Amino acid sequence: MTHPIPNGVFPTMITPYTKDDKIDYNAVLQILEWYDKKGVTAIFAICQSSEIFFLSFEERLDLLKFIMKNKPSGMTVVASGNTSDEPETIRREAEAFIETGIDGYVFIANRFAAENESDDLLVQRMLAMADRLPDIPLGIYECPYPYKRVLTPDVLHQLSANRKFSFLKDTCCDIRMIEKKLKAVQNSNLKIFNANSATLLPSLRLGCAGFSGVMANFHPELYIKLCSCFTSDPERAEKIQNLIGTLSMAECQCYPVNAKYYLSLEGLSIDIFSRSRSAADFGPSRKSEIEEMRALTRMLEATLL
Repeated sequence: MTHPIPNGVFPTMITPYTKDDKIDYNAVLQILEWYDKKGVTAIFAICQSSEIFFLSFEERLDLLKFIMKNKPSGMTVVASGNTSDEPETIRREAEAFIETGIDGYVFIANRFAAENESDDLLVQRMLAMADRLPDIPLGIYECPYPYKRVLTPDVLHQLSANRKFSFLKDTCCDIRMIEKKLKAVQNSNLKIFNANSATLLPSLRLGCAGFSGVMANFHPELYIKLCSCFTSDPERAEKIQNLIGTLSMAECQCYPVNAKYYLSLEGLSIDIFSRSRSAADFGPSRKSEIEEMRALTRMLEATLL
């Protein structure tokens, strides 16, 4: 198996487009460089933030190949992309993604069982697929689309018995549930990465391995600092938590269009076009909110970082 999944911050990488609705690879390269400049050492590529349900298999694979070819040296890349719920398609596409050299492949939980199907079937299908794939760290993503399937502590306990499972992008947004999940995977390889900014600090204190969420596309440096200082500098950690928790309301404000706009304010040559959300929804007031959020971040960084 390749090297273990590291702790830390895994931004959920967005997909930029040109005016004629093609993937903008020049902007993809700039995003990778921006992550590197901000201190990001790991990313979650080809995920819902990447608009995978609006990309063909060929687009997803070509995008991942480009990311792997151009990623900064030493950057860990985990990737998903299994939009199908048909087992043979999941296997075939997973193998193609794994062949690009990624460090971990992430299952989308809701693709393994319909909303009305049992957890027993989910576990059975995931474990069977894990056995059919190459020896690589595997992850699980509680993706909200097309429906959100939050995994129970018991399901995680069963999956963690397979040592391949090493990464969970947790989207339950419930610190009590996170605590139960952490206890369920004790003494296993499975690390839990919280996607919810508002509960990040308490989840780190309970044992979460880091953050993997959309807000790392705005100010990953704040999340990196929090993950590195929450034990050594608890007062600073509390201040950072108060800021990121408040600013995370931007998640509900026309994402990923607003993230693309934020990156343009950072100097990247990136348009705000999206396949999953109309840029027309991102009006002048929304733009002002993002501009002010960035200004506030810049103003407070001197005391927080």
